[in-house]
Amino acid sequence: MKKVDLFILRTYVGPLIMTFFIALFILLMQFLWLYVDDLVGKGLDWYVLLELIFYASSTFVPMALPLAILLSSLMTFGNLGEHYELVALKSSGISLKRLMRPLVILSVIISILAFLFSDFVLPVANLKFRSLLYDVQHQKLAFKMKEGIFNRDLGDYVLRIESRGDDGESINDVLIYDHSQKAGNIKLTTAQSGLMQQTPNGSAILFTLYNGVNYEEKIDRQNHRLTRPFQRMEFKEEQIRFEIDNGLNRTNENLFKSSYHMMNLEQLSSSKDSLEIELQKKKRNFKRDVQDRLTQYRRLDSARLVQKEMNIDTSKLAFNSVFFQMDMDIREKAIDKALAACRTAKDNVKYQYLDFEHRDETIRKHSIAYHKKFTLSFACLILFFVGAPLGAIIRKGGLGLPVVMSTLFFVLFHVLSMIGERSAVAGGMNIFFGMWLASSVFLPLGVFLTYKATSDAPLFDSETYKRMLERLHKFIPFIHKSQDE
Repeated sequence: MKKVDLFILRTYVGPLIMTFFIALFILLMQFLWLYVDDLVGKGLDWYVLLELIFYASSTFVPMALPLAILLSSLMTFGNLGEHYELVALKSSGISLKRLMRPLVILSVIISILAFLFSDFVLPVANLKFRSLLYDVQHQKLAFKMKEGIFNRDLGDYVLRIESRGDDGESINDVLIYDHSQKAGNIKLTTAQSGLMQQTPNGSAILFTLYNGVNYEEKIDRQNHRLTRPFQRMEFKEEQIRFEIDNGLNRTNENLFKSSYHMMNLEQLSSSKDSLEIELQKKKRNFKRDVQDRLTQYRRLDSARLVQKEMNIDTSKLAFNSVFFQMDMDIREKAIDKALAACRTAKDNVKYQYLDFEHRDETIRKHSIAYHKKFTLSFACLILFFVGAPLGAIIRKGGLGLPVVMSTLFFVLFHVLSMIGERSAVAGGMNIFFGMWLASSVFLPLGVFLTYKATSDAPLFDSETYKRMLERLHKFIPFIHKSQDE
């Protein structure tokens, strides 16, 4: 490796790592802001939060890596151009193509690693992240008693305290409703004061109540309308223990493995084939059921019913004449049977249509996930060929103009990707074209910018455009003069 290659690599790797982690951090903050209500107030352990953040960060790599490559390549060649290092290297006989060669090789390596990451690491990260997020979202809030507010965090018990002492344990004017019998407010405990203490291991809360009353309405289980005498029992001291579960209950991860997000290329291909075979089987069964149903409809023919019950030759009669020869009871039965058969057929066709549409959409999502494994690595390579020549053309480094330009290009790339993907999911666009829409647009752009940068074309030179406007201004009067003549 020559010194110039090592110099270019050192100049590029630093911004690449920095921008990658900055982009990852921004995406992670967006995730935390979106799910902050699901994380706060549930008493989660710190290692659970770190595990969730780690897996979430892994799933953001497909979006952060292309942005980092675009921004870092633009910053690298922008800095070289701004400090005239690019001019000095070109004057030494080193072309821009030669300078880009080590970074092209590095970008190819990164693209290969990105493909391996999306095929082997990303499915596992998605599985861990989505299963853990599901468990966190369904975790109950940590038990907290607020003054004057009824608390329902203890399952079948509803509690309320009027005030708390300065020590944090003393409580006053306590109400406890027991709904464990699922019969309403038939059991109530009141107390003038008490103590609320949590066990050392945090698995239970112990209420020690003073000077209170237990109320209970006895209900006859055989006949809930009949009640037995009302029971009232006073006490000077009573202890009630409530078991609480602050631990995170983990769901079996195998329940999430059937989603296409958690599959690699081989699993996606196998699952898609199975879904297509099952869909074709469903369609064949539906076709056979429709034929059987049509055979059943022939048995409900009113003319046949008249012929059977009234001994009338219906071969020479029109429908109206046959229908109106029926008795009113038979006519109403025929109409009811026809309407019921039509409604059943309509509902069946509608249900089957929705089922087929859902299965088709699931198959399309599998195909989209399959293509995504390749579009990520290809996007890394394309965006490098957009950012590197663009930085050499604008000749501005730092975090100013390069950030603005790279953000605009990446937003455009992301919007095109989302348009293509959602159109492919809805079935309005071919899956291959939809998934490769952004790449097919940015590939010619990268080729064009690379050509302009290597040929030293003044693409963003204001003087060039000013001279073009002056020539156009001189040419316009000549056109008008020719038209007048």
